[in-house]
Amino acid sequence: MAGAGAAVLLVVAAVVFVLVHAPHNVSHPNLSFTAPTTSTTTTAAPPPPDHFLWPRYGYDLARTRAFTGAPDLHPPFRRGWTVGQNALLEFPPVIDGHTLWYMDDNATVKAVDTITGRVRWQRRIGRLAAASPVLDPAKGLLIVPTLSDTGSSPGSGQVIALSMRTGATIWHHFLPSGSESSGLIAGGSVYFGDQAGTVYSMNAATGHVNWTFQASGAVKGGAALSGENLYVDDYGGHVYDINARTGHQIWAASANGAALGFSSGTFYTTPAVAFGRVYVGNTSGYVYSFTANTGQLAWSYGTGAYVYSSPAVADIPGLGPTVYLGSYNGDFYAFNARSGAVRWVHRDAYGDRISGSPTIVNDVVYYSDLDDKLTTGLNARSGKVVFTFHDGAFSPVVADPTHLYLVGGYTLYQLLPASTRRTSRPPAAPPRSRTGHSAPRQSRSGPSVVRRSRPVSRKARTGRGRSH
Repeated sequence: MAGAGAAVLLVVAAVVFVLVHAPHNVSHPNLSFTAPTTSTTTTAAPPPPDHFLWPRYGYDLARTRAFTGAPDLHPPFRRGWTVGQNALLEFPPVIDGHTLWYMDDNATVKAVDTITGRVRWQRRIGRLAAASPVLDPAKGLLIVPTLSDTGSSPGSGQVIALSMRTGATIWHHFLPSGSESSGLIAGGSVYFGDQAGTVYSMNAATGHVNWTFQASGAVKGGAALSGENLYVDDYGGHVYDINARTGHQIWAASANGAALGFSSGTFYTTPAVAFGRVYVGNTSGYVYSFTANTGQLAWSYGTGAYVYSSPAVADIPGLGPTVYLGSYNGDFYAFNARSGAVRWVHRDAYGDRISGSPTIVNDVVYYSDLDDKLTTGLNARSGKVVFTFHDGAFSPVVADPTHLYLVGGYTLYQLLPASTRRTSRPPAAPPRSRTGHSAPRQSRSGPSVVRRSRPVSRKARTGRGRSH
């Protein structure tokens, strides 16, 4: 009997331990946080279109995914040109002046004139890919990784540098495991990770390896940079701060509960760094904020479903520092960046999974859903719907001072403010692709709000869970 009683006590103790220590929402708002010191009511004048640069996935080195440099670029929009694809578009373009570059899932890279939609050049560099290029305009280079150069499964990929002007190969480096990590260039080096968990620093001009760092799992997302601090996360459930110059680890943190043996989930997302914090989402369903200097957990919030979405972060006029992302539960969130308190929640029109990462353009935050393939724009302060478009799936938009470029499932769209004058007739709709997909039909009047009597069935749909 004594042995049975002891066993019962052990079980009770174990249950209490789990209840007390299992992952849960956390908020430590008094941990290190750099409050904005500049006014949020003024917007810098946009650069001339000829000199505009959106050179990397996430817009800036910190990957905040926030562009506020074009105050007149807001809904309603009308459609300009379209460019169709033969493969899925998961990642958005990058821009330099009047040219944008992007890559589809078949590893075809295209350079497109932003004014006319004319394809300047295109080149297939592999067989499987899922990343945005990164630009080095000073050297005229575009650098992009592939998951595979030989088949439809990851493995035997490369990172390759192409001429921005012609698409010719400048250098390439074999990656046995392949990579879907969108690169980042700073100080003459390009940084990215691969499927084997190796983080690379390479000379952007030559491809020479400066250093490597071994993470605990595959590095799916891109790296974010603040000063000399390079932040990456991995499929093993860890976030790292690495010295960008030496490759030495400064700190490492794990998802809530991992240190106590609970499932930590995996990180597909690309971190965003702002206000002295690192923001990431996790497949455990949690969103995390770590202090950038020490890796302490500042706050966490459980959505109840996968978070593949990378955060967008900005200091919003009239609202303050805010973090935006979506969840597989069909909700799109705005969090107080300091405390993790929920400012507002938008329920997707059909409760669809949100896999891709949002983008902030001025006072509108855009996201796409994975099921009904819609792109939605929300007022960043209130969460009110201000824009809906009949295509999309993953990362929704990028922009320059005069145009929005919307990433559909198989089509790239140029959108212009409805108030601007038409200067030429847009090209004809793209042809039907070899894979059997075609661009969704849309009225000539441009985007409109979708109205359906019932949601589309999603029984057979599955998401691929990429770091969008």
